[in-house]
Amino acid sequence: MFNEVKKSIQWGEETLTLETGKVARQADGTVIATLGETSVMANVTFAKEAKPGQDFFPLTVHYQEKYYAAGKVPGGFFKREARPTEKETLTARLIDRPIRPLFVPGFKNEVLVMCTVLSHDLVNDPDIVAMIAASAALTISGAPFMGPIGAARVGFVDGEYVLNPQVDDMTNLRSNPEQRLDLVVAGTKDAVMMVESEAYELTEEEMLGAVTFAHEQLQPVIDCIISLAEEAAKEPFEFNAPDYSDLYEIVKAAGEEQMRAAYAITNKQERVAAVSAAKEAVKATLTEEQLEDANLGSALKKLESSVLRGSVVKEGKRIDGRALDQVRSIVSETSLLPRTHGSALFTRGETQALVVTTLGTGDDEQIIDALHGNFRSNFLLHYNFPPYSVGEVGRVGSPGRREIGHGKLAWRALQAVLPAATDFPYTIRVVSEITESNGSSSMASVCGGSLSMMDAGVPLKAPVAGVAMGLVLEDDGSYAVLTDILGDEDHLGDMDFKVAGTEDGITSLQMDIKVAGITPEIMKKALEQARQGRLHILGEMSKALTTANTFSVHAPRIETMQIPTDKIREVIGSGGKVIREIVETSGAKVDINDDGVIKIASSNGEAIQKAYDMIYSIVAEPEEGKVYKGKVVKLVDFGAFVNFFGKRDGLVHVSQIENRRLNHPSDVLKEGQEVWVKLLGFDDRGKVRLSMKIVDQETGEEIVKEEEAE
Repeated sequence: MFNEVKKSIQWGEETLTLETGKVARQADGTVIATLGETSVMANVTFAKEAKPGQDFFPLTVHYQEKYYAAGKVPGGFFKREARPTEKETLTARLIDRPIRPLFVPGFKNEVLVMCTVLSHDLVNDPDIVAMIAASAALTISGAPFMGPIGAARVGFVDGEYVLNPQVDDMTNLRSNPEQRLDLVVAGTKDAVMMVESEAYELTEEEMLGAVTFAHEQLQPVIDCIISLAEEAAKEPFEFNAPDYSDLYEIVKAAGEEQMRAAYAITNKQERVAAVSAAKEAVKATLTEEQLEDANLGSALKKLESSVLRGSVVKEGKRIDGRALDQVRSIVSETSLLPRTHGSALFTRGETQALVVTTLGTGDDEQIIDALHGNFRSNFLLHYNFPPYSVGEVGRVGSPGRREIGHGKLAWRALQAVLPAATDFPYTIRVVSEITESNGSSSMASVCGGSLSMMDAGVPLKAPVAGVAMGLVLEDDGSYAVLTDILGDEDHLGDMDFKVAGTEDGITSLQMDIKVAGITPEIMKKALEQARQGRLHILGEMSKALTTANTFSVHAPRIETMQIPTDKIREVIGSGGKVIREIVETSGAKVDINDDGVIKIASSNGEAIQKAYDMIYSIVAEPEEGKVYKGKVVKLVDFGAFVNFFGKRDGLVHVSQIENRRLNHPSDVLKEGQEVWVKLLGFDDRGKVRLSMKIVDQETGEEIVKEEEAE
């Protein structure tokens, strides 16, 4: 009934298995990949003909994490997986980016790739397994896919690269100083296709070494996929890329000169209008038949590409007249908004980000429900890209994949320099509003985010800047690496290579390419050119701010204190009675975690101190020989009970009230009266013994006998 094919290899410390032929047999390609006990099923289907008039490649990638994979039930009211989580969205992008350039040029049939996590062992991250499964499913599907690709994750500990580190090691690098890298690389047999990373100030050499290591380690995976395909692949789909060379020559002859003139305009809006006018001029010269040709859009794009690319490689001339390694002019400003905790406006050429930082308390931390368990994040970065930023109209809805991806890239770049939560116990939310865009708004978000947090008083370890690099690679092997690319250079070029970091090293690297990989030589040049650009941008940013500002008066103050874990119950009280009383009495917000760390937050310093004192009085123990201020709570024949330390009461015997004989304590005391007492010690039954007579009731100073003073 089944025509099963299974291939296995030893990969690192785990066994990688690829199997097909048993499940989802109506899909064009289905592969279940298993690493350890983490299994992902990838299903590929593609339309056998393109939709009429379609001028783009409609590839859709979905990645789904099913809670049953980890033996969990989804949270929420409906108990069913709903909209994609951030992890699912980012992983879908991770799969999409390396496979998209590997479809045969001109193929515009709809393709759907669906990856479903079936089992998760909480050790091996399913994202890498999903990338491998998707690659294998595409390879056996018969689609015109020039793969396969392999993928690998790399860690960096004590100067050594680690293949596919465990999920727990990568979950929160900021709290694990031994781990300095979380790098994902995808590539073909010959070249790297995609890089995504979170790093802790790695040098360019260390980062390049990590990419090279990953590319070497994914080779056995590619061999395994090829071995599977040799037995299980379907017949290749018959597809011949359309030949529109004749149409292109006509378009080129009609519009090359005007297109070159349009791309000589440095202002983006004027250039866009001129390019559009050049296209219309070309169309005006064409016949009805040529205008209806489905390849007209491709021919016009090829004309644009040849004009831009030829000038860059042959003449070293860019659209806006800059040198290949030149960064656009930069203006950095801080403290723009009066009521926010921190704000910055970062402008680089025609790209601008208004970035705002808000400081919150532990209640503001984001709770993330993941397959491997719930965890909390005290650093949030949200990126918004409204239509007006590029002079367009459009629908505004919930964040799309692009916004989530760009926000995560900026998050990775900045979180490496954040202070430890124990040193800076705030929840930090950074929001980047892209107000103008013409090239790398994500890197503008990094620069603006760094300045905005410093403006809010966040003691960053170092400022962070980011720069986007581009590449034009010609068929003859000649190439040009571009610093700080424009939108058109990204759109018509061969690489988008984003590098962020401090003066000392890289904190994030992301690479996407549109050709079949780049060589180590090109990557090395791009990294060095990016380093020079990053240092220049950091210098420009320093003109606005070099160190963290003082706190805004509108930001909450947070103090932390550590209490023994066995005292947590006493501070909370039965049903939360005690902690509610502390909050109501002091006016401060109090958060307690399971480790006994208490965060006390308020914009009023007196409220914080009052809450601190109330908690301290509960958890601390009174010290013998120390003087305390207390209140008389009860008078009896043999003395007075005084509340002197939180809820602790002690007895002042009638003989210890004054240096004279009293008939009754009520002769000199009354209930509610404040008095100074010294803790003499504890009797055999643990009862507290206090004294008033050896303390000056006016000053609270202990009375020292003359002979003792001498």
